[in-house]
Amino acid sequence: MAQAKPLGHPLREHFLSGSNPNLNHGSFGTFPEEVRSTLNEYQRQLESQPDIFIRYTYPPLLDKARTATASLLNVPVEEVVFVPNATTGINTVLRGMKFENGDLIVHFETVYGAIEKTVDYIVETTMVESEAIGARWPIEDDTLVQRFEESIVKLNREGGGRRKVRLAIFDTIVSMPGVRVPFERLIAKCKELDVLSMVDGAHGIGHIPLDLGTLKPDFFVSNLHKWLFVPRGACVLHVPLANQHLIRSSLPTSWGFVPAPKTAPQSSHPRKPKEITSPLPASRQPPFIALFEYTATIDNTNYLCVPAALSFRSTICGGEDRIMSYCIHLALEGGNRAAEILGTDVMDNATHTMRNCAFAMVRLPLSIGAGKGMVREGDKAAVAQWMARRAAEECHTYFAVVLYGERWWWRVSAQVYLEVVDVEWGARKLKELCERVSSGEWLTEGKAE
Repeated sequence: MAQAKPLGHPLREHFLSGSNPNLNHGSFGTFPEEVRSTLNEYQRQLESQPDIFIRYTYPPLLDKARTATASLLNVPVEEVVFVPNATTGINTVLRGMKFENGDLIVHFETVYGAIEKTVDYIVETTMVESEAIGARWPIEDDTLVQRFEESIVKLNREGGGRRKVRLAIFDTIVSMPGVRVPFERLIAKCKELDVLSMVDGAHGIGHIPLDLGTLKPDFFVSNLHKWLFVPRGACVLHVPLANQHLIRSSLPTSWGFVPAPKTAPQSSHPRKPKEITSPLPASRQPPFIALFEYTATIDNTNYLCVPAALSFRSTICGGEDRIMSYCIHLALEGGNRAAEILGTDVMDNATHTMRNCAFAMVRLPLSIGAGKGMVREGDKAAVAQWMARRAAEECHTYFAVVLYGERWWWRVSAQVYLEVVDVEWGARKLKELCERVSSGEWLTEGKAE
């Protein structure tokens, strides 16, 4: 077995990298040359013989990838399918469930924007209602869990038996701000309160340890392309056997869907649905797995790269524990150094639990107000966009700058090909950009653009 390489800059040769470091791995991820070679080979086979590959070669390879993912999550392979991304996975669950009058969906106010819009759509088109739970970071885990419980109990009590929280959506790690959530405790609290848990683990697999077999969430999604080095877009959707009857269809509905028997008008006898013959070989999978095996024509060879990604992580990087430990330590040390350079601080709570991930939220030295060097209230969003664009054009990298709690923050993403010096370089570039904002340069350029 080959000896693992040192983590940091020695690994850069395995990745396609620009002239400057990628300090925002968390948004879209990337993958090494070893995985790219595997992807290219599958795509070569696909293009050489499309019918043979899609109909006969692809299904067993997909099963192999699902099996590897299930093993990593410690769940049965019969509970694991792939979808393009976490947003699609959560849409699949929410659109597949049959909500009744009085049902409530709850989520924290920092829920990912696309998921909040999905909930809004479900509220528009079904009988379900939604409520956002207030939570502003930094916050202690105990406080967050207590607020979660109190909110659900209060909503149920106010419903007087006519309204009840049916589903709760929460993250493993919030996207913005990039902080870890005590999702393990929230899953347990959902079970205690008889609420279905929908865990958005977009930043989960490959980022932090996950033992779903022990945690037993009701629904779980996690992007494979963000932190596991699988080509985008790829995401695992985990649904325990006991809950699979709640998901009637994939998204989009395709050949794996089995219509329920219909009851003819003025008759109590079920009417057999019309039989629609699939042009594909008969699936040998259980009904839930068959739903997602083929969902219309699209190149899903990226799903097949999971074993190659895990092999790279094991042989070259030294395994999951080594990767996660390195990235979390880099985020801690790099975030602290960035704050020193910027003369600010890092978002954290007293128990330091929210920083137990590969993100660091570093405050930028900018203030909102009407004074000299300050940013006017109405210009907050424009300033963040100006800084991001200038960094892309001048520094050939991207800084994930976000306004949160009336302050600007830089979300640093740690990864195995980075070192502290890369974060320090980013901090110096951002300090220069902040000084240019304070001087008013962005106003002149903004008008010219």
